[in-house]
Amino acid sequence: MLAARPATFAVVGRAASLPPTKGYFVNRLWSRVGVRATSVGLLVAGLIGGIYLGQDRVVQQRSAEESTVVQVDVDDMQLLKQRQNEHAAARAWQRQAEGDAAEKAAAEAKAAAGKAHELEAKVIAEKKAAEAKKKAEETGGPVAFTGPIPSSCSEYSGSRAIGCTLMLDKGFGLDQFPCLDKLWKKESGWNYRATNRSSGAYGIPQALPGGKMASAGSDWKTNPATQIEWGLGYIKGRYGTPCGAWGHSQDVGWY
Repeated sequence: MLAARPATFAVVGRAASLPPTKGYFVNRLWSRVGVRATSVGLLVAGLIGGIYLGQDRVVQQRSAEESTVVQVDVDDMQLLKQRQNEHAAARAWQRQAEGDAAEKAAAEAKAAAGKAHELEAKVIAEKKAAEAKKKAEETGGPVAFTGPIPSSCSEYSGSRAIGCTLMLDKGFGLDQFPCLDKLWKKESGWNYRATNRSSGAYGIPQALPGGKMASAGSDWKTNPATQIEWGLGYIKGRYGTPCGAWGHSQDVGWY
């Protein structure tokens, strides 16, 4: 029984020789831990770097966006100013066009009103003349003159005032009326019914025959204005002026 104990010691001796192997595993374990720690460090560093890079990109992107926004705002302001200038110019042109149109319309309205007034006055005068003619035909009296008598002829009355007025309308000067007045005072005394029994001359100008005056109006028998109108045309065509006719009458006794 004492001989078996050395074997046990041998086993025990072998077991006591294991510690070197244990140290190896411990060293290997630390190596793995180091590698992992290094990997983790690199990963963390990468993450941190990525974060910084990402932040830098965000900052750059924001800066670019802000620059774009500023440029857009500037462009919008310029466009707005341009539109405002265009609208202002358009309004100014419109006001000018409206002003020109208003002035033109006012001028046309004034001209139309003037023509309407002249036409109305003409219609009224013609109506009065027709009524006067009808009354003269019914009563045998003279047709009343319906035209205006100018102030330069206001010192005369009756047929003489009519003669002065129509003489000016014919283009003769007022200085010619004294000659006309003398001429027709001599011929008829300004009487529209004056009749020369020997020759048949009739009316204020003593037309021979009296029917000649129909060229001035069908109412030549009773309208002093018609007779005067014809007589002035005759004088102008043959003697040039009333004073020319009066001078001829003085020389030979007739005109």
